[in-house]
Amino acid sequence: MVIPVHDVNPVRRTPWVTYALLAANVVVFLRTPGLAGSVAGESSLAQLCHLQAFLDRYAAVPRELIHHQMPRLVPTGEVGVGPQGAGCVVGPPPYDKSPELSVLTAMFLHGSWLHLLGNMLFLWIFGNNIEDRMGHVRFLLFYAACGYAASYGFALLNDGSAAPLIGASGAIAGVLGAYLVLYPRARVWVLVPFLVFLPLRLPAWIVLGLWFVLQAVYSSGGGVSDAGTVAYAAHIVGFVAGMLIAWPLRPGTPPPPEPRGILFGRRARPTW
Repeated sequence: MVIPVHDVNPVRRTPWVTYALLAANVVVFLRTPGLAGSVAGESSLAQLCHLQAFLDRYAAVPRELIHHQMPRLVPTGEVGVGPQGAGCVVGPPPYDKSPELSVLTAMFLHGSWLHLLGNMLFLWIFGNNIEDRMGHVRFLLFYAACGYAASYGFALLNDGSAAPLIGASGAIAGVLGAYLVLYPRARVWVLVPFLVFLPLRLPAWIVLGLWFVLQAVYSSGGGVSDAGTVAYAAHIVGFVAGMLIAWPLRPGTPPPPEPRGILFGRRARPTW
């Protein structure tokens, strides 16, 4: 998988919404209970119980989204000792959870630094141009719409699952789909792991097309051992939703000012 680092596609206005989304995701991650230990490489049972209780309340759960089947017992965040040893205490939920609202809150939750930084990298590179093309308010609505489409699409395919669904991946996949439709020939600087990281400047349609193909392969369970823990199907739905929403904007989208061709090696050094 190539790693995008920068696109050659200037914007006309400051992408305030993109910046705000980046900041919000980082702040929420840092304030998520139970993640402090995992960031430092250590997680106690108490931290894990706090995290589990937090996710059960604010993450999207497919079974809840489709069937509105709310659990009668949820983790309370406390640690107890039972016949099988120490574990997380469960009890009746002390809150009324809205499955529809949980889709929105889940878009700002991440389970690890790698999860967060991977999503934010793609949002940083590709989000500003989509916001520039759509405008601030429409981009924010577009981002939320893609996130909702991704979550509900995944839930329809996994309607019996009680596993929490978290992350901005679905919404950001929509951003990637829109970028592919609006700026397929924009050049993107990427790092290709080949003994060392080789810098290349590739058209966006290659970078994003490869990303989409990999998501489809991973969604089918091929090539990965953790296909059950990553919602690749949500990425696919979000990507397609972004393409469909952005399609009517194609006629008025100016092409990015970038020469043709693929550069590599010394000529491929970014100039930003």
